[in-house]
Amino acid sequence: MGKLYIVATPLGNLADISQRAIETLKQVDKIAAEDTRHSKCLLHHYSISTPLIALHAHNEQEQSKMLLAELQQGMSLALISDAGTPLISDPGYNLVQLAHQHGILVSPIPGPCAAIAALSALGLPCQQFSFLGFLPVKSTQRQQTLEQYITASQTLVFYEAPHRILATVKDCMTVFGGERMAGIARELTKTFETIRVGKLSELLDWMTQDENQQRGEFVLVIKGAEVHTETSAEDEQITRILKILLAELPLKQAVSLCTQITAQPKNTVYDLALKLQNKH
Repeated sequence: MGKLYIVATPLGNLADISQRAIETLKQVDKIAAEDTRHSKCLLHHYSISTPLIALHAHNEQEQSKMLLAELQQGMSLALISDAGTPLISDPGYNLVQLAHQHGILVSPIPGPCAAIAALSALGLPCQQFSFLGFLPVKSTQRQQTLEQYITASQTLVFYEAPHRILATVKDCMTVFGGERMAGIARELTKTFETIRVGKLSELLDWMTQDENQQRGEFVLVIKGAEVHTETSAEDEQITRILKILLAELPLKQAVSLCTQITAQPKNTVYDLALKLQNKH
C-alpha cells in the first residue's frame, strides 16, 4: 500500500511553506494539485520536479478512483490545493474518503489555513467558532443560511469572492444587524494584506468608500450573539423559598423541605442552596 499526504501550501507568501512540506513534495511519486499551472510556480521556486496531475472540482470523482488504484499499488501521493490546507473549501474530500475506506494511510503535513490565520489576527472570540466555507451565491439563500445562526454564540467564519463581498456584508447586516462586531481579512500574507475589525455597518462603509478594499480573497469573521441568561419564574420561586428556609434551618433540612415543596430534583435544589450560601 502507498501513502497519501495532505500537504498545506502558502496562502500567498512562498516563505510560509514548511521544510517538511518541501521534503514531502520532493519525495512522493506524484502530486495531485487543484490547478497544475498555479502549483508549478511553487514547485519551481523550491526546485521540486515531482510529476503533477490535476484534481479539481470537475474531475475529482474520476481522478480519485484512478489515484486510489495507484496508491493500492504502492505509490506515494501528495495532495495540494491552490493555497492553504486541502479540503478546506477545496477539492480532495473524495480521494481522502476513498483512501480511508480502502486502508490507505493518510498523513497531514500541516501549515497555512486562511480561516485560522484570520481568526488568530482579528481579535474576535475564537474559543468556539463555526466555519461555513463559501456562502450561497444568491442573496435570498445566503440570508436563509445566515438566519440559522442568529442566536448562535460562536464566532462565524466565511470565505468570500471579491465580486460578492459587498453583497454578503449587506446580507450579514440584514440578518445580524449593523451593530454586530465583525472582521475582514483580505489578501492574507500577500502584498496588500488588510486586517480590519469593526461593526458590520462600519466595515460596509469602509469598503464602499475604497474600491481597493473590494479586491482579492476574503475571510469574513462575525462575532457570535451575546448570551443572555434569564431566570425563569419557577427558578425565582425556588430561590425565594430556599432563602426563607436557609434563614431558619441547616442546609440539609432546607434542601429537603424545598425539594418536597417544589418537586424539583434534589441535586438541583442543593446546588442552588450552595450558591446562595456562598453569596453570604
